[in-house]
Amino acid sequence: MVLYVLFESASGYALFERVESEEIADESPELQKSIQDFGRFARLVKFKSFLPFASAESALENVNAISEGLLHDVLKNFLELNLPGGKKKGKVELGVTDEKLGGAINDSIEHVTCVKSKAVAELARGIRLHFAKFIKAFKEGDYEKAQLGLGHSYSRSKVKFNVNRADNMIIQTINLLDTLNKDLNTFSMRVKEWYSWHFPELVKLVPDNAQFARVVKHLKNKAEADESKVAGLVEITQDEAKAREIIAAAMASMGTDISDLDMLNIEKFADRVIHLSTYQQQLQEYLSKKMHDIAPNLSELVGEHVGARLISHAGSLTNLAKYPASTVQILGAEKALFRALKTRGNTPKYGLIFHSSFIGRAAAKNKGRISRYLANKCSIASRIDAFSDVPTTKFGQKLNMQVEERLKFYDTGALPRKNVDVMKEALGEVQSEASEKQEEMDVVTTESTDKKRKRKEKDQEETKSETPKKKKKAKKSKAEEEEPTKKDKKKKKKKAKKE
Repeated sequence: MVLYVLFESASGYALFERVESEEIADESPELQKSIQDFGRFARLVKFKSFLPFASAESALENVNAISEGLLHDVLKNFLELNLPGGKKKGKVELGVTDEKLGGAINDSIEHVTCVKSKAVAELARGIRLHFAKFIKAFKEGDYEKAQLGLGHSYSRSKVKFNVNRADNMIIQTINLLDTLNKDLNTFSMRVKEWYSWHFPELVKLVPDNAQFARVVKHLKNKAEADESKVAGLVEITQDEAKAREIIAAAMASMGTDISDLDMLNIEKFADRVIHLSTYQQQLQEYLSKKMHDIAPNLSELVGEHVGARLISHAGSLTNLAKYPASTVQILGAEKALFRALKTRGNTPKYGLIFHSSFIGRAAAKNKGRISRYLANKCSIASRIDAFSDVPTTKFGQKLNMQVEERLKFYDTGALPRKNVDVMKEALGEVQSEASEKQEEMDVVTTESTDKKRKRKEKDQEETKSETPKKKKKAKKSKAEEEEPTKKDKKKKKKKAKKE
């Protein structure tokens, strides 16, 4: 049976026929060597037909179809026109490099049987290597330019229409926050260590890192500490007694003296730490806003930070929604899980969801059970967020209440509500909220239509009142135009009499 090979290039579709068809020699080293030489490879395959793409948009459309395993109409027509076969001649073997595309061709064209083997892969490799030499219409560099242009447009379209582009903002933000927290801790410890040579008592009085840096910037040299500094310290610490305690400790401090140049450098470094801490707060506000926009129910259930870490570890909200609850439960504890499987020890009970307040509030014996229950609710919340058209927080609030009821059940034995009843209640609230919004929209639209109608009526009345005035003006203008014509006639008669 004759084997044809389909090659999808950046310029168009090409069809080749294998001339030498010894099955034994398909994987031999001699075949692989002959592929490198165009003269020898041209004896193995015969160029049959080539269909160039009509435009760059058509090329991108066909490549997207191939990447998704779909048979484009252009490719289907090309194969039907150039491949022999049918009911009388029998089936034709077509070598392809993509299994999904081969399955689509098999389903659409009856007399074609797609084959994917090592021999086809070797032939496709040779065709890719010498493709520009087979097409005589190509000039030097044309094929490379087509590849580069199509590669750029394909990558741009994938990035532009990526369904996870909103999730990427959350992933980058939570990663930046983690890095920023580590850096802030390191820098704050450096400020404390540096300034403690001058004022060692301040570390115990102001344990907070950001607050310590603000106090250092305001207080500066302890020798200048007096009553004038109290008001600024009260504004920083929000406690007058602590502010006066800092001033008293500065006056009686046993630290070393410091020069103005050293104090200037400490002040600059403390200023950088303050700027980083304010940026950290802004970043946390941005993350909370982004999470409430993209994953409102997950945020209501476990909080913005834990939800963002779950999304970041899964790769996207869609991936997290596809995970079963058992995977969500130990997400982030993969090392402990595989170590336990290797040593045949106890597997971990929780991963990233350990940072949720529910597990911290549960008793030690109930931590495993509440983590399993919480992972189940996280899976439900993430699926609602990922696949719902209208974002709402009602489901997350109800799921949060269910976890609270489960905690009470473990402590007191009070039976919690069934999940079916809670979800029906949440659906009813969502539907009532949607109906209220629709009524508000209807009121707004009716008001706008009434305003437009009144404006039209006013315009019509104004036009009716203005039309007669315009006619009078027009009559006056005609009379004025006639006057100069009579004067001209009189002048002409006088001139004629004189002559």
